[in-house]
Amino acid sequence: MTPRRILVVEDNPLNLKLIRAVLQFAGYDVIEAQSGEEGLDVAQQDPPDLVLMDLQLPGIDGTETLRRLRQGSLRRDVPVVAVTAFAMAEDRERAALAGFDGYVEKPISVRDLPGQIEAFLTGASEATGESPRASEAAGRNPRGSV
Repeated sequence: MTPRRILVVEDNPLNLKLIRAVLQFAGYDVIEAQSGEEGLDVAQQDPPDLVLMDLQLPGIDGTETLRRLRQGSLRRDVPVVAVTAFAMAEDRERAALAGFDGYVEKPISVRDLPGQIEAFLTGASEATGESPRASEAAGRNPRGSV
């Protein structure tokens, strides 16, 4: 079975290194971008199964990158998950309203991240049974904080 490909769009080299190591250890194929523009190029050249997107990026931010991904070649069924240090309920709701399929908070939990990724890939919500976007819009993070 081919490993699921995860595109990580993160400008902080330490965060990128941590996420890459955790996901590779869990058996995922990780591709990387350090800006929104680079993320657009990588997603077109090497289509991912899921995108982890930092919201605060140099150049175009995560929300604009998401908008362009959805208008471009990214399949509609590919989850795009916001990753950010913002921890307020309003930020989660804003991410959901912008079209993100979920939300992962920094600092990243190395223990929880692989299960969270798998839940996003399968569309499961172990806490509520709702779709991730519906839970997020309601201000809940069904995957817990990381």
